[in-house]
Amino acid sequence: MRPAAHAFAVARAVRGIEPLVATEIQRSSLGRVRGLRHREVWFEPSPEADLLGLRTADDVLIAAAVVDGVGHDRSALPRLAGAARDLHPVLPAWPDAGGLEVSASFVGRRNYTRYEIEDAVGAELARPSGLAYHSRRDGRRPPPDALSWRVTIEGDQAVIALRLADRPLHRRPYKTASVRGTLHPPVAAAMARLARLGDARTVLDPCCGAGTTLIEANALAPRLRPAGFDHDPAAIAAAAANARTAGASPFLWGVGDAGRLPVADGCVDRVLVNPPWGRQVPPRGALARGLGPLWREVRRVLADDGLAVALVHDGIPSGFVVEETHQVSLSGRHPEIAVLRKARSRG
Repeated sequence: MRPAAHAFAVARAVRGIEPLVATEIQRSSLGRVRGLRHREVWFEPSPEADLLGLRTADDVLIAAAVVDGVGHDRSALPRLAGAARDLHPVLPAWPDAGGLEVSASFVGRRNYTRYEIEDAVGAELARPSGLAYHSRRDGRRPPPDALSWRVTIEGDQAVIALRLADRPLHRRPYKTASVRGTLHPPVAAAMARLARLGDARTVLDPCCGAGTTLIEANALAPRLRPAGFDHDPAAIAAAAANARTAGASPFLWGVGDAGRLPVADGCVDRVLVNPPWGRQVPPRGALARGLGPLWREVRRVLADDGLAVALVHDGIPSGFVVEETHQVSLSGRHPEIAVLRKARSRG
């Protein structure tokens, strides 16, 4: 076990956007990136950095120990327990905590389960403080005021880390209202960053759902004029409620068909869109027979020098030029975040 000398932070991320998290850390002067792992970015925080301001990360933790030689057999369990025991001298008392809990994950197959890792490490972390350890076995949920530790293993290396916030960063306080198929906020934040909003004035989401993409865009570029449409009035109500909770600048929300947008030609600088997949939210209206009408409308309303950033599930739509793509893992599927420009008309 190696103590995490010069304590470093671990940003957890959706699989596929780790490089985008690293870019946010660097461009926001939050720290120096040490390396990327499966769903993780390790970095050394800058002094006084507001780590809880990371928007593309699912969570941020402070590493307490790095454990080498963690194999695939069950000898890994006492090794991890020993690493947690070695932390006893540096663990503070935490008198007000409602116990502690541990969440574990690993890459590849192992001869032990995540619950065995959690229990081995959690029992040792709780011992010196006298805190109750709350196991997650059998679907049990720890109390909300429990200290949250995480163990992640990739290859033969594990990290034991402590969450900084009371809850994961992806649980945005503004999301007081939701609808089926709502987009994961860090993915929406990554889409907003890819949209290069610096010189944009207007941004449109034609399938806005609960408003996540536009609220994340507004957090990045507050002077934007955001407009969101959705076929479902309940989604528009949720989006408006979330925007109010976020304290965001005025938005334009409207019930509308993404295949027949009430928007003039070429007047939108950026489009952010997560089209209906057909799993949780079935396409309706003009999109009921396919997404062709959506992409025709995006091309129509987008300015000639505009950008569209779309979460696409069935390939890149025709009529666009691809600038970059990032494949991500969401809900068991592997869509791509695609940055698109309108293709030039022939002739």
